[in-house]
Amino acid sequence: MCSLGTHCMKEFLNNHFQGKEPWQIVTITSTTVLATVWLWNFIFQDESLIERGKKQIFRLRNYIPAIRDRVNKELDEINATFQRDALERMKDVPFVVRLPNNGLEPNEVLEKVKQCVQLGEYDWKNGKVSGAVYRVDTALLQLMGDIYGIASYTNPLHPDVFPGICKLEAEVVRIACNLFHGDENSCGTMTTGGTESILLACKAYRDYARHVKGIKYPDMVIPVTAHSAFDKAAQYLKIKVRLVPVNPHSYTVSIKDMKRAITRNTIMLVGSTPNFPYGTMDNIEAISELGVKYNIPVHVDACLGGFLLCFMPDAGFHAAPFDFKLPGVTSISADTHKYGYAPKGSSIILYRSKQYRHHQYTISTDWPGGIYGSPTVNGSRAGGIIASCWATLMYFGHFEYVVATKKIIETTKYITQRLRKMDGIFIFGTPATSVIALGSNDFHIYRLSEALNAKGWNLNTLQFPCGIHICVTYVHTQPGVADQFLDDVRTELDKILETPETIAEGKLAIYGMSQSIPDRSIVSDFTRCFLDSMYYIPEYEIVAP
Repeated sequence: MCSLGTHCMKEFLNNHFQGKEPWQIVTITSTTVLATVWLWNFIFQDESLIERGKKQIFRLRNYIPAIRDRVNKELDEINATFQRDALERMKDVPFVVRLPNNGLEPNEVLEKVKQCVQLGEYDWKNGKVSGAVYRVDTALLQLMGDIYGIASYTNPLHPDVFPGICKLEAEVVRIACNLFHGDENSCGTMTTGGTESILLACKAYRDYARHVKGIKYPDMVIPVTAHSAFDKAAQYLKIKVRLVPVNPHSYTVSIKDMKRAITRNTIMLVGSTPNFPYGTMDNIEAISELGVKYNIPVHVDACLGGFLLCFMPDAGFHAAPFDFKLPGVTSISADTHKYGYAPKGSSIILYRSKQYRHHQYTISTDWPGGIYGSPTVNGSRAGGIIASCWATLMYFGHFEYVVATKKIIETTKYITQRLRKMDGIFIFGTPATSVIALGSNDFHIYRLSEALNAKGWNLNTLQFPCGIHICVTYVHTQPGVADQFLDDVRTELDKILETPETIAEGKLAIYGMSQSIPDRSIVSDFTRCFLDSMYYIPEYEIVAP
């Protein structure tokens, strides 16, 4: 059959080119090859033909004046709404846009900073905010101020000048390696936060795959619930993202679909412990097995729950395996500025061995300024943050972390059990650590978020599907906080269930509406307006200090 097919093709080509000049044969052959290559590249891009077709239709639609004008009008209104909200949060505090002629006195500077820090209506000190603030400890705050004051001008970029800061960073990394069951070969670096930790892991695996495996068009396989930092890394580093759905009831990544998503260009597999939206924990053991089977590095994003999970066994709770105990796990990101209680701006990225960390580094050998090597994204780094993180670990010690973890997990379980008994709502999956996500089949869940917001609670909103979540921190373990939250939920639920068909209003209505817009570029424009509002200064408010 094969021989017959080859003979037929040969006859077809001979007949087709019979009587052609040599230059015609070369032209036809070259054109056919180039057209085939173009068509292949056109079809097999990061996005499907359908997705690209939809985007092209939306782009063309914006050339229609009536549609373009309507979209621009809506954007202007939303932009004005965000600007008004920004001004309301400022509470008539004047803006400073020029340097004072003469420097202010220290006390005056301090008062102005205090005034700005105290802006905002949410009572985060008493547990009215989901996540964001993980512990309020007066003695720790005083210690952090003293430590940062001592180390504020240090910079590990200059290890010969500030060797002690490098020592403190190395100790933080080694402590974390031990907590996550790394051996003597495990290593890592400190970073400025979870996003940088994730970005560096992606950079390390991209470069490792390029130099060791020869992969030129990398992709990474991640759950749809993986943190958006992976998408940011993909945009920065030109890595294709292969999204894997979650199981419909557990809201953990589908291992079967993850296996199907693996290609010869896959540079890393990702699991979350837990994921941010639902607080559920992916099956890292199964992902580890995939990594071993296909020789692909596995990154565990433990930014949110890492410094709870590592203490949960000692606190008396079961924790599924997720760290370097599993042979396929090659890197872990964990935020010391969350449940490590260090000041904001500190996280860690850990690797099973130096072969991966070496590819995280950025090295320039031919710069006129000298040989330049940088371990992380930043060149200069804040030695004060490194020292403060180290000091926080020393301040608490292992025992206090276990005590804090026990309180947080107990409080999470208590809230979860009480919420499951309430009519009209359900909980997404099983909370693995401290995040409890709520949804409803009876009313729009954003109405509950609005109602709780009016009572001073600030919760996180979710989409696809709609939901809200609360991230329990040590602040919520204070006496009465959990019960107050539960009482407020029940009170508002009773009101909402009287008119379940009512739609959400206010800012959350805009958020809910955005999910139904097929042209996601418009949603991106909404988001740009929101981000712009963070830097908004009205002209009429300009004053000197």
